[in-house]
Amino acid sequence: MAIKYIVNLSDEERSLLWNITSRGKTTGRIVKRAQILLLADEGHPDETIATMLKVGESTVHRTRQRCVEEGVQSALKERPRQGRKRQLDGKTEAFLVATACSDAPSGRESWTMQLLADRLVELNLVQSISDETVRRTLKKNQIKPWLKEQWCIPTVGADFVWRMENVLDLYAQPYDRDYPQVCFDERPCQLLSEKRIPLPSQSGQPERYDYEYKREGTCNLFAFFQPLARWRHIKVTNQRTAQDFAECMKDLVDVFFPKALIIRVVLDNLNTHTPAALYQTFPPDEARRILRKLEFHYTPKHGSWLNMVEIELSVLSRQCLNRRIPDRETMKRETATWALERNRQHATVNWRFSNQDARVKLERLYPQLNLS
Repeated sequence: MAIKYIVNLSDEERSLLWNITSRGKTTGRIVKRAQILLLADEGHPDETIATMLKVGESTVHRTRQRCVEEGVQSALKERPRQGRKRQLDGKTEAFLVATACSDAPSGRESWTMQLLADRLVELNLVQSISDETVRRTLKKNQIKPWLKEQWCIPTVGADFVWRMENVLDLYAQPYDRDYPQVCFDERPCQLLSEKRIPLPSQSGQPERYDYEYKREGTCNLFAFFQPLARWRHIKVTNQRTAQDFAECMKDLVDVFFPKALIIRVVLDNLNTHTPAALYQTFPPDEARRILRKLEFHYTPKHGSWLNMVEIELSVLSRQCLNRRIPDRETMKRETATWALERNRQHATVNWRFSNQDARVKLERLYPQLNLS
């Protein structure tokens, strides 16, 4: 079969193509076209070149044709591709984003990709569209309609501010053994036992445990945390009544800090966290004796993030409580071991948020005064 497009390269063009094939500093497609042109220049037919380079004869033919008609440089380059027409124009894309940010339809918890695709078709904005196209469009706009974050939105004002600054001012004070700072809080825990013995981990296989479990009741963990002394203690009780709180305060005074002049306690506004709890539990003289050595610093409502013991409880949950613990005795033993190890490591919280930081970063929370 006669060759329709004859490739005759100049010495300069031949040198250029040899450099491309030998250096390997360009794409594979350009190297392959350069090899086709060099072989064509030697007089090889299309089918021989196709066999030698393992490409289609049509590829060889098109490369020859472009070289003859448009030159070597044009034959090496990719032709511009038209590309697929966009399914969503700017207006339709904006509608999709707005719909994904709106309330989900009745009977649904959130928008899905298929629901959004069906809505666009239903409103005749597009003839058809896949859920994958919807997903890519939302990803480009950083929209995740299935994701919700739980957030505490406080009602702020002067009361929030003064309580916050009171706690932050306390945190700014240095360590004083006569006036220890203690952060206090509690959290409930379920007691769960295994119905079947878990299978231990082996090489190439993780530990396996059955999804079924048995409920064994609940208990409560009271957490004491002294950041400046790098000390914490966990007390396990059956419940968290006002009497339990009063007993914890008595422990602070008589067991943990018997030589302290005043114990400054940071705690939240739970209805049991009041001096009245001590009068409900002890005789008046005893309640008064304990309260003389306590100074309560309450975090603002919805401001529990200001209590450093919340961070410590989060560590406890991740390191110790993220498993099934069957009874209170095991809970006491495990939490005591955890606290002892943390105390040995001298672990603490490096609190850096001050009143000066609050007045800048949380300026919107402060009352706006009209001083004119």
